[in-house]
Amino acid sequence: MIFKKLISLKYIMQIREFQQLMKRLYFERDKNRGISKTFLWIVEEVGELAEALRKYQESDKNKNEIHNIAMEIADIVAWIASLANILEIDLEDALYSKYPSVCPKCGKNPCSCAFK
Repeated sequence: MIFKKLISLKYIMQIREFQQLMKRLYFERDKNRGISKTFLWIVEEVGELAEALRKYQESDKNKNEIHNIAMEIADIVAWIASLANILEIDLEDALYSKYPSVCPKCGKNPCSCAFK
């Protein structure tokens, strides 16, 4: 599987490193596109993820569809990083602030909030 090959060739990338990579690769283009249009790209990618999930469920959980789902999730994360860059938000700081190793609602790990 492609993921096993990648794991053996890579190191663990921190969230901040990934955001900086997206900034080096795409910031000028993203800045010129602007906030609203960049957000629309995120929404489009979420739609593509929904389609990939539908295909996965309809294909008796075909392993090839898992790869497509993973790529769509990667696209969403990349576009989120691009939007954060435009807005000068450090994703790593924001994530750790919102999720400090415990559930932000009940304050426990694992979460013990009532399931709805």
